[in-house]
Amino acid sequence: MDRLSPMARAAIVAGLLNLAGLLGAAELHVDFAQTNGLIRALHGGNCGPLNYGGLLDFTTHHRELGIPMTRLHDCHYPNPDVVDIHAIFPDFRADAALPENYQFDRTDDYLRGITNTGAKILYRLGESIEHTPKKYHVHPPRDLDKWVTVATNIIRHCNDGWANGLRLGIEYWEIWNEPDVRPQMWTGTDEDYYRLYIRTSRAIKQHWPQLKVGGPAAGYVGQIDREPPSFSPFIAGLLERCKKENAPLDFFSWHTYTANPWQLRQRAFNVRRLLDQHGFKGCESILDEWNYLPNNDWTPMGLAGQGPKRDWFYDQIGGPPGAAFTACALIYFQDCPLDMANYYTAEFQGFGLFNYHGTPKKTYYAMLAFKRLTETPLRVKSEGGEPDKLAIAAGLNKEKTEARILISNLRSPNRRFDLKLDNLPWQNGAFFEVLRVDDRLNLEKAQTGNLATPAAVLSLELPASSVELIRLRPAP
Repeated sequence: MDRLSPMARAAIVAGLLNLAGLLGAAELHVDFAQTNGLIRALHGGNCGPLNYGGLLDFTTHHRELGIPMTRLHDCHYPNPDVVDIHAIFPDFRADAALPENYQFDRTDDYLRGITNTGAKILYRLGESIEHTPKKYHVHPPRDLDKWVTVATNIIRHCNDGWANGLRLGIEYWEIWNEPDVRPQMWTGTDEDYYRLYIRTSRAIKQHWPQLKVGGPAAGYVGQIDREPPSFSPFIAGLLERCKKENAPLDFFSWHTYTANPWQLRQRAFNVRRLLDQHGFKGCESILDEWNYLPNNDWTPMGLAGQGPKRDWFYDQIGGPPGAAFTACALIYFQDCPLDMANYYTAEFQGFGLFNYHGTPKKTYYAMLAFKRLTETPLRVKSEGGEPDKLAIAAGLNKEKTEARILISNLRSPNRRFDLKLDNLPWQNGAFFEVLRVDDRLNLEKAQTGNLATPAAVLSLELPASSVELIRLRPAP
């Protein structure tokens, strides 16, 4: 096949996929008599709903998604005057003890916008990424004592009302973002970050022992896709220093962008395993940046990739492939040792759930389908998924008056499925409705009908890069 043209290879692959579809329907199975805990709302996001200085407002959409936790990072795209240390305390020569040297107003509005959706906040103390050749704000603080004072005063303002402040009760405080991604996020050394983390975390816990402090929001965790897994020297060094100096680490935050959602699951298990091995069994594991990375290739993000390559890149992330990836990941997370997860991002931009004009992308509807699944929170047994290709999850509401099933086909060669339903809790039949996300539909009706109960088989058409939410309730 190596000698064939790209068009010829594509035709052969398409033919094989069509042949696989003709060989018969694959079987999926849901048993409503076998419960398996609760479906966890792990669809947190990055960035709040207020964008473009008031020209975009995603409050209604964030409420509809029921985003449980919003992380504050890269909020300066396109809100340059919020959240970051330099935005709140712009003159580092000023006295950090005086309220008049802080500019909280824009950040306060931004935070209120988030809490107005019902979401909680994970506040990243630090700076947003700088892709510019010259770095302006991602340097180690020239006065660490003052930086710690500024950080604790931000907490005091947000939670205790200091400086005409708020009382938001923000529990999670993250110290910096990706200090291992250099120089875009950090121009210092490992040791520079260790000092920053240890000093700041101790100060926070000294003032507010009930709060949770952590980091480092690692861009690269280590060799965690092989056996035995291992943390990077930077991460291993941070954990060693925290142990040695008795510095608090309530949560460990890390990031992954990949084309393979099953990899998120594998990494979550290995991160948990390594934290336990390093003596941090009580430390939460938070995947607070994740998204689809087409072909596992970052080059379209660089200057050489601007233009059509980048258009294609972002079309894949926000389009049907990214939607199927997102739904698969949220389903896989249900069996992962994760305490929190935050999609990057829940606002507009290439990685966001919305385009630059505020129109929801396909990924938005995939996440909305997952939110609808969480509304039937009693998880029941589901089978037939394929690692990295197809995922399925199902739930019942507590009253057992409605059931929902979420199926995502990322890249399975099958397009026809027989969904076997056992032990539906209704004796007189069920009404079903299939809502689909694909290149045409945005979580819209694709199929309806009635089923005999308590056992039934539902035939589905679900090609690759598609998501379906099946809603079941007693027949009228």
